[in-house]
Amino acid sequence: MITSKLTTKAQTTIPQPIRTALHLKEGDEIAYTIEKDRVILTKAQPGSLDDPFATFSEWDSAADRKAYGKL
Repeated sequence: MITSKLTTKAQTTIPQPIRTALHLKEGDEIAYTIEKDRVILTKAQPGSLDDPFATFSEWDSAADRKAYGKL
């Protein structure tokens, strides 16, 4: 079993054997899946995250963010 500690800021380092197994590198996103009493960590695939706003990408311009940023 591979373990790591949680810091006071709820952060942890992903151990090297895990990074190697998942082919993780700086900037990669990680996906977490909760299944009953355990969490499964995987390397996130681009576009695989459930983004409820992904279908509204046409409203994601700099002007839109400026206009609606304080709502």
